Amino acid sequence: MTDNKIRVIITNKQKDIKIPTGLRMLIRRCCNAVLRMEKFEGSVEVSVTFVNNEQIKEYNAQYRNKNIETDVLSFPMGENGVYDVNPETGAKILGDIVISIEKAQEQAKAYGHSLQREVGFLTAHSMLHLLGYDHENNNLERVRMREKEELVMEQLGLPASSSYIEP
Repeated sequence: MTDNKIRVIITNKQKDIKIPTGLRMLIRRCCNAVLRMEKFEGSVEVSVTFVNNEQIKEYNAQYRNKNIETDVLSFPMGENGVYDVNPETGAKILGDIVISIEKAQEQAKAYGHSLQREVGFLTAHSMLHLLGYDHENNNLERVRMREKEELVMEQLGLPASSSYIEP
């Protein structure tokens, strides 16, 4: 597992919220933790983009026909464990993660935890989608994803607060 390289390309396409110091490193650690947990072999590339609510609403409308803002969107490049490969690096291209940093901040406040915890959780959630997990039509898969997300959060030292109920 030592020669596996994980390249996380992080882009900020919004100007409303300053990206806190250390958040990019947290995202990289989160991607690493998910890949380790899933025993994923080989080098990978993942793209993570920060947008605002307006931008993510446009993506959601364009790609999912849902004209509402959301917290995170995942665009997996692979299917059934088969991925495109970057010819220059030999890395498997897992796909793109788009996070509304504005929405993440709102949700962190609502749940009473840190922005780091929220962004870490959204990253773990999206990474599982990029690896083929899907919770849309399957409650068992939703539960399995939640367990894995929480496991990663604990590994990163960002365990859940006691409640998920909005005040």
